[in-house]
Amino acid sequence: MTENKVSEEFDVVVVGGGAAGLAGALTLARARRSVLVVDSGEPRNAPAAGAHGLLSRDGVPPLELLRIGREEVAGYGGRVVSDRAVRARREEGGFVVETGSGRGFRARRLLVTTGLVDELPEVPGLRERWGRDVLHCPYCHGWEVRDAPIGVLGGGPLSLHQALLFRQWSPRVTLFLHTGADLAEEQWERLAARGIAVVDGEVTGLAVEDDRLAGVRLASGRLVPVEALAVAPRMVARGEVLSGLGLRAVEHPRGVGTHVASDASGLTEVAGVWVAGNVTDPLAGVPLAQAAGVQAAMAINADLVEADTDAAVARRRAVVSGGAAGDVFGPAEEAEVSARVLGDRRHGLDPVGRTVGGTEGAERP
Repeated sequence: MTENKVSEEFDVVVVGGGAAGLAGALTLARARRSVLVVDSGEPRNAPAAGAHGLLSRDGVPPLELLRIGREEVAGYGGRVVSDRAVRARREEGGFVVETGSGRGFRARRLLVTTGLVDELPEVPGLRERWGRDVLHCPYCHGWEVRDAPIGVLGGGPLSLHQALLFRQWSPRVTLFLHTGADLAEEQWERLAARGIAVVDGEVTGLAVEDDRLAGVRLASGRLVPVEALAVAPRMVARGEVLSGLGLRAVEHPRGVGTHVASDASGLTEVAGVWVAGNVTDPLAGVPLAQAAGVQAAMAINADLVEADTDAAVARRRAVVSGGAAGDVFGPAEEAEVSARVLGDRRHGLDPVGRTVGGTEGAERP
């Protein structure tokens, strides 16, 4: 594979310009780091009418939120380029991010916030209504469908949990078992206690009227009226750009899909590479993704501060007057420390070899 021509160098390259990436870039730019965001313009929540749970911006259209975020990053000197990052590779002193347009950008550290892809169940019509009245997160969409008849498509590991959650927003919830296994006795009891109906049989399609979801069709031909349908997609991390660094997405512990594993700050097992947002936490909504981006950015800046300080110490040692590179404490440093601590009461030699100070009682000018 031909390596792209590297054109510029930054403290941090952020791969992915969604909520997590822009929040991280904003934090780094405010920390006076040189930051580049590479974004392919494919936000996961683009079909949704609004992003919710954002203090002071609740309900803001997702694309509007990103537009504002880009402007804020640029206001502090950060840059955003519209391109697709296809590969990251290690290079001495850092990394190079290569893009689909043939560009390459060098970075001392990487923050990858590429998000995920929702793999929906194989039911005709789901994809077309995804993010509108085919939903997955009650905290994102529950208020908008409150008190409406809500269906929950079963078959996933979190289907029962999802049905119980949506019951908080509406008393009219129906769990469609679809292709899932039969429920345990305790699960039936819990659903019954909350008044959640259960419908057996495979779901084969949706009924739509006037561009609105009207019901769910079963293989038997039965139509069950609902105005919203909750599904649990398999959430697959977009981590391909990291493969050149030996990082691969792995199964998430909760069985909801894949993610790129990291510690609490977003640091991966590859030194110098952080992740934030849905690429590492599939269940995070926009507010949590933003917070994760900020947290990762703070960790990255702290890491760079340590690296910058180490480099400054090495340079200082290399230029010590009269000392070899690597000396810890040479004559010039001794004189400087003495001057700061003792003033004109110090003894010894100054940097050019003159005697400094004198015996007690010496005559002073």
